[in-house]
Amino acid sequence: MEQQEKKSYFRGMMDKIVTVANMEVFPSSRPVPESRTQDAEVSGETPGEPELQKKPVLNPFGVVDLFGKLKLGLQKTKEGLVGRIDTLLLGKKTIDADTFEELEEILITSDIGVKTTVELIRTLEQRLGRNELKDGEALRAALKEEILARLLAHHSALDITNRKPFVLLVIGVNGVGKTTTIGKLASRFSASGHKVLLAAADTFRAAAAEQLIVWGTRSGVDVIRHKEGADPSAVVFDACKAAVARDVDILIIDTAGRLHTKVNLMEEMKKIRRVIDREISGAPHETLLVLDAATGQNATSQARLFKEAAGVTGLVLTKLDGTAKGGIVVAVSHEFALPVRYIGVGEAIEDLRDFDPQEFTDALFQT
Repeated sequence: MEQQEKKSYFRGMMDKIVTVANMEVFPSSRPVPESRTQDAEVSGETPGEPELQKKPVLNPFGVVDLFGKLKLGLQKTKEGLVGRIDTLLLGKKTIDADTFEELEEILITSDIGVKTTVELIRTLEQRLGRNELKDGEALRAALKEEILARLLAHHSALDITNRKPFVLLVIGVNGVGKTTTIGKLASRFSASGHKVLLAAADTFRAAAAEQLIVWGTRSGVDVIRHKEGADPSAVVFDACKAAVARDVDILIIDTAGRLHTKVNLMEEMKKIRRVIDREISGAPHETLLVLDAATGQNATSQARLFKEAAGVTGLVLTKLDGTAKGGIVVAVSHEFALPVRYIGVGEAIEDLRDFDPQEFTDALFQT
């Protein structure tokens, strides 16, 4: 009942706002009531309230230990993947066919993926044939090297300095934490001195724009939106115009959580891209696909279809702290030759981290 009253209050307030050409601009200073939405329920966050902060991980000098936080966030994956590998290889003096067969099973069930796993095993067998792998410890070290090599092969950090406004289009199915990721990116960019604008082009999901407005309020960032059910391309058009007029550094566009099996919704995505390019030549400059790491191989199928239909240029893997199958990071990056830009290993804003292949593999394999 209380939640319904809050929603009724919000919609009543919205009716009093005067719109110009159906466009509503939400300044970051405007107070926004709480709104609990689908993305929030999936991610465990309540928009409008401060994020739940876990006790910080400190190093011996009392300073926040960022590497320690990463290790903690990847603990389930470490136990599910590397823990099983260590059990298999601990004390092994010789490597044989049975060892590789068991290792292959571990990798596949940890969502490294069949294609990547077969390639890894073949490479390790070749190294064994060259007498490089004399025992279990050597095999473990070689596996780490090979995983790191595949992550490095396609890795590059997101460069937002070469265009203005830099247009970042964010896509993904419902429930992966897409809007939450946008909010955290907006907070990060704003804190680093960039002028950021958000576009609420998810006009289908109830209260999606309200959730984005809450994030904008937290980050000191304005939000462009239309009424619920409006044409997403019209929102994008207005947002592009506003970004140019206001000399914005970064425009981040939220989109509906399109089911990747629905052709008509994918066509809508193509329409949005055409509008962006017409208003800001060469944009979007980055199309980020947000994937829920906990969905495992379903994330792989999403990556395949979105890359074909939406021109994906980078990946975000969320909720790695909640899954033992974080090997999907390796699978989607290697199989689709896409860089992983960010990973989510917790609820706090700083838990959306720039992806560093070396740091990631070190956190997994460190004893």
